[in-house]
Amino acid sequence: MRETSGRLLRLLALLQMHREWSGTELASRLDVTTRTVRRDVDRLRELGYPVHAVMGPVGGYRLGAGAELPPLLLDDDEAVAVALSLRTSGSEAAQRALGKLSRVLPSRLRHRVESLAASTMALPTRGPVVDPAVLTAVSAAIRAAETLRFDYVDHLGTVSRRLVEPHRLVSWGRRWYLVGWDTVREDWRTFRADRVSPRTPNGPWFPHREPPDGDLTAYLTRTMGREVWPLRCSLRIHAPASELTGRVEGEVTPIDARTCRLELASDSYDLVAFVVGMLDVPFEVESPPELAARLRVLAARYADAT
Repeated sequence: MRETSGRLLRLLALLQMHREWSGTELASRLDVTTRTVRRDVDRLRELGYPVHAVMGPVGGYRLGAGAELPPLLLDDDEAVAVALSLRTSGSEAAQRALGKLSRVLPSRLRHRVESLAASTMALPTRGPVVDPAVLTAVSAAIRAAETLRFDYVDHLGTVSRRLVEPHRLVSWGRRWYLVGWDTVREDWRTFRADRVSPRTPNGPWFPHREPPDGDLTAYLTRTMGREVWPLRCSLRIHAPASELTGRVEGEVTPIDARTCRLELASDSYDLVAFVVGMLDVPFEVESPPELAARLRVLAARYADAT
């Protein structure tokens, strides 16, 4: 019985490689007869695995998709990689899945996972938690090419209703973003997924559009620094623009040979103060006045510290 069970697991692992196997190939891999392969395939079907067979000289066996498939088989490295990925995820669903996986790991793998857990740490993320149902709804609309209707809360707390042709979900830093064509504004827009509340049903089907800028990565690199951040800051830097090149994620514009303008976007004036302080050059705040006020508070605090 143990030999048969082991052979079934090996057969299942081969079928999960998503290719079509002839009976002869499977028999050779398992070192059994083709008759035994047929019996083992019947056993897998009895267990709920949809193994499809194609008759004829070019026929074979293939594992089909099914809504009630038992758990997938993972080799040692795959199991450890999945466990580590789940552990470093901050979501509650990932921790529940990790608990279930840990209970069924063989002892040799459990020891490896425990060793990794003891020697690594996952810092708590500051990023907002996105409801998995939102990601599921958005990805389904992308796959079906259906216009997405949703309520959106901007950084000022203003709620608006959007009608967007969704293009891609993007994981950037600690957040998820939806990139899509806003049909009302007739332009590409980027939305934070944690601020999206889908409405049902979806809108009409839409034809595929080429990505913005002809390349989604290039578009996000150009826009993510400003469009998705609520605070806009402009500073006059008393240094040539060439001295800032490659040192800061912002838009640098030369004013003259010895000064330039630095425009930064952020969600925190303290972060702007930190970035500009690291440049170690004289500067003046052009806008907004809230940044200047925050710098005065920080300056007084640093002065008290000395």
